Amino acid sequence: MPRIIFTTSLTATFLGATCLSVALAQPIENRKYPQEDKFRQLEELLPDPTDYRTPSGAPGHRYWQQQADHLIDVTLDEQTRRITGSERITYHNNSPDTLDYLWVQIDNNWFAPSADAALVDAGGAPEELSFERMRSALARRTFDGSVDITRVEDAQGSPLGHVINKTMMRVDLPTPLRSGERFAFDIDWTYIVNDSKEVRARTAAEYFEEDDNWLFEMAHWFPRMAVYSDVEGWHNKQFLGRGEFTLEFGDYEVRITVPADHVVAATGVLQNPEDVLTSTQRERLRDAWDAEEPMFVITPEEAVENQSTKATGTRTWVFRADNVRDFAWASSRKFIWDAMGVSSGDNDVMCMSYWPIEGEPLWSRYSTHAIAHTLDVYSKFTFDYPYPVAISVNGPVGGMEYPMICFNGPRPEEDGTYSARTKYGLISVIIHEVGHFYFPMIVNSDERQWTWMDEGLNTFLQHLAEQEWEDRYPSRRGEPKDITEYMVSENQVPIMTNSESILQFGPNAYAKPATALNILRETVMGRELFDMAFKTYARRWMFKRPMPADLFRSLEDASAVDLDWFWRGWFYTTNHTDIAVTNLTHLTLETGDPSIDKAVDRAERDAEPETIGERRNKDLAKRSDRFPELLDFYNEYDELDVTPMDIERFEELIAELEPWERELLSTDLHFAVVDLENLGGLVMPVILELHFEDGTSEEMRIPAEIWRQDHVNQAKMLITEKKIVEVVLDPHLETADADRSNNFFPPRPAKSRFRLFKEEQEKNPMQLLNERK
Repeated sequence: MPRIIFTTSLTATFLGATCLSVALAQPIENRKYPQEDKFRQLEELLPDPTDYRTPSGAPGHRYWQQQADHLIDVTLDEQTRRITGSERITYHNNSPDTLDYLWVQIDNNWFAPSADAALVDAGGAPEELSFERMRSALARRTFDGSVDITRVEDAQGSPLGHVINKTMMRVDLPTPLRSGERFAFDIDWTYIVNDSKEVRARTAAEYFEEDDNWLFEMAHWFPRMAVYSDVEGWHNKQFLGRGEFTLEFGDYEVRITVPADHVVAATGVLQNPEDVLTSTQRERLRDAWDAEEPMFVITPEEAVENQSTKATGTRTWVFRADNVRDFAWASSRKFIWDAMGVSSGDNDVMCMSYWPIEGEPLWSRYSTHAIAHTLDVYSKFTFDYPYPVAISVNGPVGGMEYPMICFNGPRPEEDGTYSARTKYGLISVIIHEVGHFYFPMIVNSDERQWTWMDEGLNTFLQHLAEQEWEDRYPSRRGEPKDITEYMVSENQVPIMTNSESILQFGPNAYAKPATALNILRETVMGRELFDMAFKTYARRWMFKRPMPADLFRSLEDASAVDLDWFWRGWFYTTNHTDIAVTNLTHLTLETGDPSIDKAVDRAERDAEPETIGERRNKDLAKRSDRFPELLDFYNEYDELDVTPMDIERFEELIAELEPWERELLSTDLHFAVVDLENLGGLVMPVILELHFEDGTSEEMRIPAEIWRQDHVNQAKMLITEKKIVEVVLDPHLETADADRSNNFFPPRPAKSRFRLFKEEQEKNPMQLLNERK
C-alpha cells in the first residue's frame, strides 16, 4: 500500500501518487505544454468596452438607441384575407451619426415564392412525407403573400426614393438626418394573409370549415424599422425565417378595422371600449380587475352564438402601446375571452386569454392562470412587469411572442378530453411565450443574430416557473441530465453561432443555454449570487439592447465569480462533460516507529494471496533438505524484524521533532487519493460523495479551478476521519455528465433488462388473400 513518509525536513513524499509529482514538475512557461488553456480569459474574444457599453457589462454613460413611433390604420378583409394598411413612422435619430438613408423591414416578403427563404430550403430526399407537408410544399410554390408597397412619401406628401431588396427596403432621405433630429414618412401597403393549412408561419389565418369562420393571428404585418445601433450600424440582415426579429422601441397608436362582429386582441390598451364592446362586456372587464380567478368577458355560449352569424359592416378597434418594440393582434368572431387583474410590484396588469370553442375546456382552466403565474415568477427573478396587459391567444400559430400578446396552439380533442402531454404542453408554451414579454420584448436582444439570448434565457426562466407550478412538473428542458444526449451528439455547433447556421436548433438555442444557466445557479455560483447577478443584468438592460458580452460581463461583475472558463466551454465549444473516477488509493501514514510500521508491513505481506505456483511447489523435494549446509544467515533473516538499530534511529528522529510534529505522526486521520480523468473536454466542478466503511457519507464540492493546470488528469488528496470505501461523482446529476458508468469507484456493475416474447410465423400472401375472402 502507498505510504506517506514524513522526513525531518518536513517534506511529505507520496509513494504511488505519481500524478502529483508530474504536476509539480510543470515549467512556469507553457509554450510546449500540449494542453490548451481552458481558463484563458475571454478578453481576446469579446468586443472592447466603449463609452456605450462598459467593461462591467452595463450600458455606458453615452449609450444611445433609436426610436421609431408608429401611427397605423389597417383594414382586414375576411373574405379575401387581405390586409391593407397605411402608417406614419416618426424616426428619431438618437445616434451620434448622420444618416443618409433608412432601412425598413418588409418581413412578409418571406412569403414570395421566389424568396431566399424558399430557395435555400434544401429539403433533402425524404423517404416519406406527410400529406400536410406535401400540401405546404406545393402551396409555397404558388402562394404569394409578399407585400405590395403602394406609397412611400414624406410627411408633406412628396414621394421618397426607395429600393426594395428582398425583405429590406431602403428609404432615401431628401436631406441627411443629423444626430438629434427626427424624420416622419408614410408607407401604404397591402398583402394576402397565408392560410395556416397551406403555409405555416409565425402569422396565419385559420379556417374553421364546420362554422365557416376565420381566425387571424397577425404578426410582422406592417413595415418596421430596421435597427441602427452602436454595434454594427444598420442591422439589415435578410429575414430567412429562423433568425427572428431585431427591432427598435417606440410608441404605437393602431386603428384596426375588422368585420363588426369580430373581437380583437392586441398589443397595448384598448382606447375605445365604448365603440366596440357591449355594456355587459365592459362591466365584466371592470369586475375582472378585482377577480381572484379568471372571469369571462365573453362566455363560451356567447362565442358560439356569435360565430353562427356574420355581420355585414365593420368596426374599428383603437389600441395604444407606449415604449414597445413591435405590435401584433388577433381577430375573430369565434373568440371566448376571459380576464383577471394582477399586480406586479406597483403595476396593475390585466391578464387575458382569447380562444375559440375548440379550445374548451383546456383554455378556460389553464391559460390565464399560466399568464399570471409567469408574471409572478419572472418578475421575482428580473423586474416588475411594466406593461398594462398580458395576453394569450389560441389559434393557428403553435407558439410565438410579441409585446404584451402571444399566440399559443395546443387544444383538446374534439370530445373535450386531453392528454397529459397536451395539458402540460399548453401550460409550458404559455409560460414560455409570456416569458418572452421580458426577453426580448423588454430586454431587447438581437434575435436575428443570437437566438439563444432570448430563447435560452427564457427557457431557463420557464424551467424555474414550471417548478413553481406544481410538484414534479414534467419540464422538458433545464435539468442537466436531460441535455447529455445532445451534448455528445456529432451534428452540433457552439451556442455562439448565428441563428441561420444552427444545427439541432431546439437543443442548441433553447435547451443548452438554459441548462448552462441552471448549472451556474445551482452548482457554480449558488442561488444567492446567481439570482442577484441575473437580476442585475435584466434591470441594467430593460428597454435597451444587450449583446452577449454584456450578459457575460454583468454576471461576473455582480457576483465576483470568474466565469470566463464557463462561457468559453459551454458557449464557444461543443465539448461535453464526462469526468471519470479512475482510481482510489488509500495512503498509510508511516509513524517512524519500527514496531508499528514493520508490523503493518508484515500484515500486508502475510495478506498477499498464495500463487498457484507457490501452492503446487510447496511439497516438492528441495535440494536444501538434502544439503542443509546450503542454508545461511539470510534463510533466517527477516527484514521486517525490529532490530536495535531500528529502535535507535527512531529515538533519534523523535528527539529532533517538535511536540506538534510528534503529534502529527500519531494522527488517526485517513488519507486517500482519488484519480480523475476529464474525457469530455469541459472543465466543470467536481462533486464527490464519499461513502465510509461505517455506512455514513459526506459530500465534497471542488471548484472547476482544480483543472486550471491540467484539464485532463487530476489526483485529489482526501483527508477524512473515516476510511473511504466508495467514491461517487456528481451524485445529484448537476453537471450534465454524459457517462455515469464511470462516476463510481469501485465501478458498479451495469444494469439492464430483457423480456421474453412468443415467436409468431408471418403469413404468406396466399393466406392473407384467403382471409379477405
